[in-house]
Amino acid sequence: MKTDIQIAQETKMELIKNVAARLDIQEDDLEFYGKYKAKFSDELWEKIKDRPDGKLVLVTAVNPTPAGEGKTTISVGLGEAMGVLNKKAVLALREPSLGPCFGIKGGAAGGGYAQLIPMEELNLHFTGDFHAITSANNLLAAMLDNHIHQGNALRIDTNQIVWKRCLDMNDRALRNIVVGLGAKADGVVREDHFVISVASEIMAILCLANDLNDLKEMLGRIIVAYNYDGEPVTAKDLKAVGSMAALLKDAIKPNMIQTLEHTPAIVHGGPFANIAHGCNSVRATKMALKMADIVITEAGFGADLGAEKFFDIKCRKAGLTPSAVVLVSTVKAMKYNGGVAKKDLPEKNMEALKKGIVNLEKHIENLQKYGVPIVVTLNKYVTDSEEELTYIKDFCESRGCEFALAEVWEHGGQGGVELANKVLNILENKESNFKVLYPDEYTLKQKIETISKEIYGADGVTYSAAAEKALARIEAMGMGNLPVCMAKNQYSLSDDPKKLGRPTGFTVNIREVYVSAGAGFVVAITGTIMTMPGLPKVPAAEAIDVDDDGNIVGLF
Repeated sequence: MKTDIQIAQETKMELIKNVAARLDIQEDDLEFYGKYKAKFSDELWEKIKDRPDGKLVLVTAVNPTPAGEGKTTISVGLGEAMGVLNKKAVLALREPSLGPCFGIKGGAAGGGYAQLIPMEELNLHFTGDFHAITSANNLLAAMLDNHIHQGNALRIDTNQIVWKRCLDMNDRALRNIVVGLGAKADGVVREDHFVISVASEIMAILCLANDLNDLKEMLGRIIVAYNYDGEPVTAKDLKAVGSMAALLKDAIKPNMIQTLEHTPAIVHGGPFANIAHGCNSVRATKMALKMADIVITEAGFGADLGAEKFFDIKCRKAGLTPSAVVLVSTVKAMKYNGGVAKKDLPEKNMEALKKGIVNLEKHIENLQKYGVPIVVTLNKYVTDSEEELTYIKDFCESRGCEFALAEVWEHGGQGGVELANKVLNILENKESNFKVLYPDEYTLKQKIETISKEIYGADGVTYSAAAEKALARIEAMGMGNLPVCMAKNQYSLSDDPKKLGRPTGFTVNIREVYVSAGAGFVVAITGTIMTMPGLPKVPAAEAIDVDDDGNIVGLF
């Protein structure tokens, strides 16, 4: 059986200018990164902004399991299937982080015959957007420490510095560090921290900004520390905004590549959904809506994280109205949630399936709260039995959902035609009554508790003393109207990754709260979630290499 990278490298790519032409984009509006990657020019928006919007379709999933659900694979395959049906469609997806590429999760290019290409370039460096974000983040950190070293005119309290350095790599040793050691000329000694780049507020800002002016305004609002009077100190106060924007001026331009079947794909931005808001950029999505009749986008991890944040943060802030949701699952995922070990998942087990399908049921109920029509799709495996598939189909349809099997990993676009037809039926015949989960006027605690109870199924919420203090301070600063970004593990609906299925009788524990004033949301960290992941015992990096011909090998 061929690996994903073998399939990708054997595919003959179209010139990206020809892919863009299908969306009525001229060569002059592309900034080329070789023959097969390009960024959109700043002038393109003015040319397309008056076109009517297409329909927006969100692809989300159940909680991830060790067997893998293939959400990105389904997204890509659905885009390819729209091409098979001669529909004008475009993908709007996130960029991969290097951390999971070299860790355990892998990249974000899809798989099998439903992939984005050039796959290895997308997963490694791409057009440099993440490097620009990392540089802008760390420039701000350097200017903050330099300001303190040079006399501290802003009276920054070094015990109340909240801005962290970042690196796009899983490196647990950098979570908690000390900087400024050595001579007096080496800076002020203090505790510091790193987050992974996809958790940086600058990543969130890039993904929520409409244009360069909007970006600069949001960068200026970033709170880096508090002074001795407890007042916020911002990036604007440090005079860092212009230089940060200079580093990000190209990164804010959306990127275009293609699928194996040459479907256009706009890939831009990439915040994680378990520790950030988990959606591709607003700018890319809005441009995509002007380019095609159907836009297929994706939110990270399960619907309890990615979809909730897509609706309650991205759609709220950008004024987007999704027309349909595709909820991805597998027979294996349901059996895993029913207590079956990974090695036994291929075996038929109706008892475990019926026990574990409650996880899918909860995600269906959650998505229905937003008023958007749902298609449940199963990423089909050869080990799935007809009895299992029929049971799930009946289960979903009895709950008011459309249902379709997808075999895009094996058959590409042809394997997604059934799913594409179900999506098209919704877009043509059902109305979306989209609404957000909570109003802006709720207090921050009301928002946290609404998400925890309505989406996770918790009985209540507890707060650490530090979280209580932070919530009071944020509301005192007049930021209580902001939406909440919950940082939670992806494996369970609860804040305990070991509680599978549809857990009940639990409380959500809020350990830490901080405001991303630039991005415009409040982050609530639950349980033991880490904003800087670590590498596993055997990282994927051990298998990656470059052969004698210069080809990357071992990348999935």
